[in-house]
Amino acid sequence: MERMSTESMQQHDAPLDQHYDAVIVGAGFAGISALFHLRKIGLKAIILEASEGVGGTWFNNRYPGARCDIESLDYSLSLSESIQQEWKWPERYSDSRSIQNYLDHTVDELGLRESIRLRMTVAGATYDEMQNHWTTTTADGANVESKFLVLATGVLSAAQMPELPGHDLFTGRILHTASWPKDRVDFTNRRVAVIGTGSSATQLIPLVAEQASQLAVFQRTANYVMPARNGVLDASTDQEWKARYSERRAQARASSNGHNQEPPHGPGKNLPPSERDRELESRWKAGGLNMMRAFTDLLTDTEVNDYASRFVANKIRQTVQDPETAERLIPVDLPIGTKRLCSGTNYYETFNRPNVSLVSVAKEPIRGITEQGMIVGDTHYEFDDIIMATGFDAMTGSFLRIKVVGRNGQTLQDHWEGGPRTNLGLMTDGFPNLFFLSGPQTPSVFSNMATTSEMHAEWLARFLKDLGTANLSTIEPTQNSVDAWVDHVTETASKTLYADSRNSWFWGANTPGKPRVFMPYTGGVENYNRFLSNSVNDNYSGFVRA
Repeated sequence: MERMSTESMQQHDAPLDQHYDAVIVGAGFAGISALFHLRKIGLKAIILEASEGVGGTWFNNRYPGARCDIESLDYSLSLSESIQQEWKWPERYSDSRSIQNYLDHTVDELGLRESIRLRMTVAGATYDEMQNHWTTTTADGANVESKFLVLATGVLSAAQMPELPGHDLFTGRILHTASWPKDRVDFTNRRVAVIGTGSSATQLIPLVAEQASQLAVFQRTANYVMPARNGVLDASTDQEWKARYSERRAQARASSNGHNQEPPHGPGKNLPPSERDRELESRWKAGGLNMMRAFTDLLTDTEVNDYASRFVANKIRQTVQDPETAERLIPVDLPIGTKRLCSGTNYYETFNRPNVSLVSVAKEPIRGITEQGMIVGDTHYEFDDIIMATGFDAMTGSFLRIKVVGRNGQTLQDHWEGGPRTNLGLMTDGFPNLFFLSGPQTPSVFSNMATTSEMHAEWLARFLKDLGTANLSTIEPTQNSVDAWVDHVTETASKTLYADSRNSWFWGANTPGKPRVFMPYTGGVENYNRFLSNSVNDNYSGFVRA
């Protein structure tokens, strides 16, 4: 992809107008979809993006190995038939650079770039009840008024840096996977520490191990990592998809997870071991997140989940040569899938390399950083580089880092003090004309977020168009509808094994001081899409329009 022209860069630095119909915060899949659909219904909309380029999470997550765990042909937008047909994905699971290039191309082809302002960090937004508008304030002091405010800031975008004593003392490099340097980072002949074994770490570790003289991986809790089975996207697959794209898009919205992976054939409860093994082996060979679709009761039946967990544990033992290391890499008391299932290439194989070691920090935590390395327990390790693969303040972090003030001076931080409160994951009471896209209490991280982002953007545009047609100017959910949706999200999760596995960022467990509330919606994309349609067909019951 060619670099942005000087003219385009100047366009992004152009001054903001004083008033817009809608201000959208964030230029990822959701923000781009919203801008497209809002302009389509004639609204004057603008995207404010903190980064130097479009792409959202994919612009900043450019660490070695960063790629999506949903197949590229699925993880894309249906805004333009010509883009669908002409864009060539290089791999089955394309990397972050390819995804960013795709979104850059999409923005240019759809003529959206003139309505995007980069390097615009939003610090706050305040609702004026008398004037019935939002004033959005950027970090550099610019103020923009709009009737509607749309937060498309992403559920995995607020990087989380652990507060370790001595951080400023280290003489080497400290890197974070979520804010990786734009230029290539060379680890040749360097001693490297990676803190974390989540999704980012499992993608990064094999590539760093190929360069580093020593690599020490510091693990608090083990995760299940599926082989991605990535490779060059062959022409026949590309052609088959593009011949049936509209059908596949419909199938995605009618699925539980918003994409076209083979769905479960049924429950595993009553299957004999041989048939369970056959299905699990098929999913293992298919790679990626296919394992999550092995059985319909994988996340509701403890016995079935235990069986699948033991299957993967044996795969780890077969791969990792050192028995002690293998056992440390096998999750304990963690039903498979209840913590984000990871997808990577040669992750377990990497621990067979002589330059790679695994250090458990579950019982002997990291005490601090020194000039030359880290102290873990009573041991001092020396490093040249420390990589923080410590993830995000997930689900709510990016929304709550903006000081959003609604009716009566109430902040969103205070309103969500006990956890997110929304109707359909789209709005919250006390904050008129404020919308959240792909946020908490939606399928979000349990889905293909390209699919659900489009669903949200379409609903938003329909909502605002109907509002204008009815000569109304404000919309706000009732407290009763918010209470009902919060209860529904909680009740739906309580019927799954997620309810008993609270040591994950789904519950906010990775962020100190965060309330332990289950935040994603587990009811599936098809059911969620039905809720969106019903709200439209029922004249937006649960929302007050004026």
